Amino acid sequence: MTLSYFPGDVAPEVFRQRRESIRSLLNGGVMLLPSAPTLYRSRDTQHRYRPDNELYYSTGITEPGALALIGGNKDPHFVLFVADPNKSNELWTGPMIGAEIAKDRFGADECYMMSELPDLLPGLLERADCIHYRARVDDEFEFYVKHALEDARSKGARSGSGPRGVVDPGGILDELRVKKEDCEIECLRMAAQVTASGHRAGASIISPGVGEWTIEAMIEQAFRSSAKSTVAFPTIVGSGNNGCILHYTANDKIIGQDDLVLIDAGAEVGFYNGDVTRTYPVSGRFTPAQRDVYEVVLASLESAIHRVRPGEPITALHDAVTRVIVEGLIDLGVLRGSIDRLLEKKAYLPYYPHQTSHWLGLDVHDPGDYSSAGNARVLEPGMVFTIEPGLYFRPEITKGIAEHLSGIAIRIEDDVLVTEDGCEILSGGLPTSASEIEELVGVYR
Repeated sequence: MTLSYFPGDVAPEVFRQRRESIRSLLNGGVMLLPSAPTLYRSRDTQHRYRPDNELYYSTGITEPGALALIGGNKDPHFVLFVADPNKSNELWTGPMIGAEIAKDRFGADECYMMSELPDLLPGLLERADCIHYRARVDDEFEFYVKHALEDARSKGARSGSGPRGVVDPGGILDELRVKKEDCEIECLRMAAQVTASGHRAGASIISPGVGEWTIEAMIEQAFRSSAKSTVAFPTIVGSGNNGCILHYTANDKIIGQDDLVLIDAGAEVGFYNGDVTRTYPVSGRFTPAQRDVYEVVLASLESAIHRVRPGEPITALHDAVTRVIVEGLIDLGVLRGSIDRLLEKKAYLPYYPHQTSHWLGLDVHDPGDYSSAGNARVLEPGMVFTIEPGLYFRPEITKGIAEHLSGIAIRIEDDVLVTEDGCEILSGGLPTSASEIEELVGVYR
């Protein structure tokens, strides 16, 4: 799939509206959002730059070396600092945006060069009641935050002004990011589609004797072949026992005739991420034991999808999955006893050790609470998350219990959007039934 257009070009008005939402919750405070640091692989070799998610969400800024200040009740409401021009750096990494262009492009009230920050930032901070800021290791801006607090402590008693605390900006931003806007949903929909294309490409070359790394390369080639798309996270291609390793990324084994291949991969489009898992039989046909396990996992996935609707607690999805998983483990002869008692004891944990869902967006594991004050979060239209049940029969836990299942690892993961009357499976273009999965395997072998 090659995109002829890019759906992630967010209008400046969207970022302005987001900042208005942030300002309405600051209550006289200010929010400081620095750009992500430039990361180095070694010496002067840089990793490809990716902007900070919070800064991008709030402003649209994708350049390194920037700092945004969003104010609450006091003007100016949006102040931007950008990197100073540097002809030497620009020779290697390209032109810098500059203050004049950045002010117009991002709708800042004021925009300055970073060299002006030491003179200007203290005055901006001293007018705030609170600073919303997340410190990083070796963060140069932490000095100014500490200095503002010290000044307020020494002078605030007389003047009644100055910040008296620092809080995590996630307290505001995480909640705003949980429910996705239309432009975000379009990016997530496209990311899921590109992810599905990568899966199809990878599955098409699965064959005995192929390296896990070759499948990884095929998947990621499909991702990079789409406009403004890249890899969301290290691709997992786990064959045989490697599929039992939840975050296996070595991808350095030759796959065998009777193996399963668990592929967990995601494309990023417009900084929004897909995250999809399928499990494929190398031979092109599941063995009876593999198919039995596969059908249990698929049934658990479907049971959770059927629960997705506005007003449903998100914990209901995990509850639905674990009930089907336990029923399946009983049918497979792995567990014995009553379903309710086994659920109470969480007897499924050795075989299903992770949660069923995570939020999905600018982060692969997007921010947002799953419960508050002991109550599960209720689903609302616009929420996007994964549903990813699995069963993993590591050889060391099947001895004397279910040795015929040893080494079988199956996970099925879809990306799901809550709609007004139910849900949309964003990754629905990639099949989940056992027979359709078999048809995808080894098309080009």
